[in-house]
Amino acid sequence: MAVVGRSGSGKTTLLNLIGSLDTPTSGYVKFQGKQLNSFSHRDLALFRRQKIGFVFQTFNLLPGLTVTENVESALVHSQLKRVKVTEKVADLLNSLKIADLANRLPFELSEGQQQKVAIARALIKNPALVLADEPTGEMDPIAGKEIVEKLAELNKESKITLVVASHGILSHFSADRTLFLDAGKLVSREQAGY
Repeated sequence: MAVVGRSGSGKTTLLNLIGSLDTPTSGYVKFQGKQLNSFSHRDLALFRRQKIGFVFQTFNLLPGLTVTENVESALVHSQLKRVKVTEKVADLLNSLKIADLANRLPFELSEGQQQKVAIARALIKNPALVLADEPTGEMDPIAGKEIVEKLAELNKESKITLVVASHGILSHFSADRTLFLDAGKLVSREQAGY
C-alpha cells in the first residue's frame, strides 16, 4: 500500500500509529485482530520487535557498527543461534546485492547502499509488516528507483505487507492500494492535488 500526501499531511503520523511508535488520541489501532492500545509498554516493544520492520528516510544506521552488525542489531534479543543469525544476514545482504559491503561502516556507503542496509535490518526478523517512511527521500532518482523496485520485489517474494509513505507518486512502485492524505484526513487523489 502507498500512502501519498504533501509534507505535513500526516503520513509519518499514520505510520507511527500503525507501528505503535505513537498512541492515538482517540480511536484505536488493530493489528492481526488485537487492539494495540490494550498492550503494556513492554508488550508493545515486543510486538514491534517481532512483527514490524521500519525503514526510515534517514536510514538510522548505527555509525560505529559495520553493515553486518547493523543488520544483526535487529536480532539482539532473538533466540536464534549465532550460526543461524550469520547465515540469515549473509543471505539477506546477498539478495540485496550488498554482500561485498558487509564489513564497511555506514559513512563508507552511498545513500542507496545505506538504505539497502536499513531494508535488510527491517527484513532480518521476518516481520509481518514493513513500514517505509519516505524511503527514497534522501536519494538520487536512480538509486530511489532501485530501492522502490527492491521493496516491491521483496513484498511479492516474501509475502510481507508493505506500507510506503511518500510525498509524491512513486512511479516505480505499483501498490495494490493507494491512500491520499491531506491535513490528517483520507481524501481523493484530486483533493490531495495529485
